Amino acid sequence: MKLTVLTYNTLFAGRDGSNDTRAKAQISLINDLKPDVLLMQEAKGFDANGGAWLYAMEQQIGMRGFLAVAPRTGQNIAIFIHDSLRPLSFDADGVHFHHTLAMLKVAVPGTEQPITFISAHLCPNGPEVRRREAAYLAVHAAPERLTLITGDFNSASPHDPEPKDWSALATHHRARYLSDDLHGIDHSVLAHLEAAGWVDLGYKLDADRVPTVPTAAYRDAEFATMRCDYLLASKALAACASSYEVIRTPATDMASDHYPVLATFEVQ
Repeated sequence: MKLTVLTYNTLFAGRDGSNDTRAKAQISLINDLKPDVLLMQEAKGFDANGGAWLYAMEQQIGMRGFLAVAPRTGQNIAIFIHDSLRPLSFDADGVHFHHTLAMLKVAVPGTEQPITFISAHLCPNGPEVRRREAAYLAVHAAPERLTLITGDFNSASPHDPEPKDWSALATHHRARYLSDDLHGIDHSVLAHLEAAGWVDLGYKLDADRVPTVPTAAYRDAEFATMRCDYLLASKALAACASSYEVIRTPATDMASDHYPVLATFEVQ
């Protein structure tokens, strides 16, 4: 079975106060791409009013949603699945993560083994905190299982060169990414995850290492030009990965400060 997976940090669920222009653009994109699984970060407000925005989005994209509430920051995480996938279990961890973590295990038609999808949004405030969060992700890297972690890792990859605009980034923003030597950009979070066995699909399948931040409309944001959003697969699932693409269009240029990433898998 061909399985398509989209991960997207939507920047406050695509809403700027009462203005939902970006949210509408994001929903249009999702409906055009028709992913089987959508892993959404910054689902802010989705827990309010009895989950009204969560249920509205379910209706607008025709997918079932599962919400992990971020108790301290409000930056919730949601996972949506097509009705061809059968949910087996859902867990959230708002204790060990700055925001929260969402973990959904599903049965896939025609496959013997379930797939676990994990959506993460690691702490923006420094690699020390992110390394602690990564330790809780490392334990899920069993090579024989079908597991995928996606999301905003607020971290650079050891496979990528230092961003060309790294030195131009304001010092108070650069501090979020500084390595322990206080000069270069930190790679330790992704390095630790790969050492645990996770496979970086962007590195595996995208020779150009297309950056995921910042988007064209947010050039003056707090990011250097880099890969910040990742799909990390267990070895068994990485063997099923057939494509990977950072979606860069006029719509995604303005819909968030992050570009969404789409991957496909051939699972049996």
